[in-house]
Amino acid sequence: MPGTRGSHRVTIVDVARAAGVSRQTVSNVINYPDRVAPATLATVERHIAELGFHPSRAASLLRRETAGAWGFELDTLGTRRLGNILDSFVVELTARAAVTGAHIMPFVASPSMSVTDYRDLLAGRHVDGFVIANTAHGDPRPAWLVEQGVPFAAFGRIWDDPTIERYADVDGGAGVRAAVRHLKQGGYGTIGFLGWPTGSPVGDDRRRGWLTESGGGPEATAYQEIDSAARVAVDLVRQVGKGGAIVCASDVLAAGVWRHLTEIGLVAGRDIGLVGFDDTDLAETIGLTSLSQPLAAVADHVLALLADEPVGAALLTPELVVRTSSIPQEPQVSSFDLPRSPDPAGSDQHPGGTA
Repeated sequence: MPGTRGSHRVTIVDVARAAGVSRQTVSNVINYPDRVAPATLATVERHIAELGFHPSRAASLLRRETAGAWGFELDTLGTRRLGNILDSFVVELTARAAVTGAHIMPFVASPSMSVTDYRDLLAGRHVDGFVIANTAHGDPRPAWLVEQGVPFAAFGRIWDDPTIERYADVDGGAGVRAAVRHLKQGGYGTIGFLGWPTGSPVGDDRRRGWLTESGGGPEATAYQEIDSAARVAVDLVRQVGKGGAIVCASDVLAAGVWRHLTEIGLVAGRDIGLVGFDDTDLAETIGLTSLSQPLAAVADHVLALLADEPVGAALLTPELVVRTSSIPQEPQVSSFDLPRSPDPAGSDQHPGGTA
């Protein structure tokens, strides 16, 4: 039967392997043959014919007509947008795409990360491909897009298949390591960590950075909500003690710790060091030291991938933006007397939770 190899339906991956080219090259042969060198085009077309590969209807539509737009699935988890880094990324992506003559088409998928809405947008010729974000283990989108031969690029690693190098990501582990070094140099003692529940690849990556640089210590997890972080901070602040510090997986989590410190009469920086991640407007407003993601560079790289430039994957380093929350000052009398954090060299703290 044409289009099958035994019981296996021939896919774009099979064609790429047989022709000795990348999956993106096969996609270009299907969708944009004018971009492919004649010799490569002939080789790939020969293997397509030999294997009986039938491109998807969506890919065929893209070959006949382009929309000049890239789809982007919006993050709609929750209604409060405080500290959402993807909001800032969409702005950068939209502005930089316009320079290339393209547009960004935001949409909502239901359920989240379902390929159904992606298929519908392609079938309706609304987009030429996609920029995806919030990548995670079990995300069906990358494999489906590859199989369908649809151009795409990701803000975030393709966690289930490292061979798909169509992404730009930020090295959260490296950023958190820099934050821990900064706190050590500032003279803070025990350095704890507040992250998200285990299973978030981004959160786990940031936690590994803390664990590698600090050697371990008090830690806890909270949901991406200020209230949740503030509740967890009660025990975490007691464990790190005055003169200690806490690194958080996001600015929202750090804001929860900040709120608890304020409630018990302590000051971030003076009494306990505090560092967030994402450098959102929230961090700037309250004076929170945070790690800034290079969103403009991420957007540029993603668009280069969509233009089929041979740039490969990129892992970019965030920048530590230092503010008052990680600058120790002379201690003052506080209405809440926490135990003084031990010197880092003599600390015998053990992890107080999981991340």
